[in-house]
Amino acid sequence: MKAPTYYTPQGGLPGQNVLLTDRAVFTETYAVIPRGTMSDIVTSRFPHWDQTRAWVLARPLSGFAETFSQYIVDVAPGGGSDRPEPDSGAEAVLFVVSGQVTLTIGAETHEMGPGGYAYLPPACAWRLHNRSGDRAVFHWIRKEYQTVDGIPAPEAFVTNEADIAPEPMPGSDGAWATTRFVDSADIRHDMHVNIVSMRPGAAIPFAETHVMEHGLYVLEGKAVYHLNQDWVEVEKGDFMWLRAFCPQACYAGGPGIFRYLLYKDVNRHMGLRVTAR
Repeated sequence: MKAPTYYTPQGGLPGQNVLLTDRAVFTETYAVIPRGTMSDIVTSRFPHWDQTRAWVLARPLSGFAETFSQYIVDVAPGGGSDRPEPDSGAEAVLFVVSGQVTLTIGAETHEMGPGGYAYLPPACAWRLHNRSGDRAVFHWIRKEYQTVDGIPAPEAFVTNEADIAPEPMPGSDGAWATTRFVDSADIRHDMHVNIVSMRPGAAIPFAETHVMEHGLYVLEGKAVYHLNQDWVEVEKGDFMWLRAFCPQACYAGGPGIFRYLLYKDVNRHMGLRVTAR
């Protein structure tokens, strides 16, 4: 099996001769943000980050993502931050798709390259810098951690996708597998960020309809996704947001493997007030 690859946005700006229509979709139940929309003019800059820009894929917003935010962060050589996270209640996952970053958690330093994965609990003291000569790109998924009396928050950890064996889904003969970075039974975690892999022709064979909200970023390949009542084509570099209970299924299109970074909220009671999560 060949080594994984990870799509990285290229930025730039489409020419004046390009048609305005594209595959972007925004509905009450799902959204598709195609890779072509990630141009230079839609990037964001963050306080206390040097030589860094980001594409914001999702943010808590009525009628859109409710539980999380997700960025693609592009750090130039020499860039980074000693004060990256402004919210002490936020937990995070970092997933590197290009280049090299130096992540410092407390007194420990980690060199992270493509496939590098870090979980950062709330109130975690961390710093990140690009000390290489090339740009570095990573996904930054943030969520307000939901504390539970008597259950401690998880500890920080750093790993790499290459060090974790994917788990085949039942009945799929290995054509559909999930790389899990956290034990599903670990109740301390209130979100999972996994990688799902599907060989050409593999399918999610039923319309999943569940309470978990999803963010899906396509790392590699292409597929046809069934979202609510629509069929949409997606490819590497596209992002999908799926509201809770949005029906979802897909066929992997080939010719190569289809892989995506998947966020979902887990392991907590449902809030019983409109303003609660």
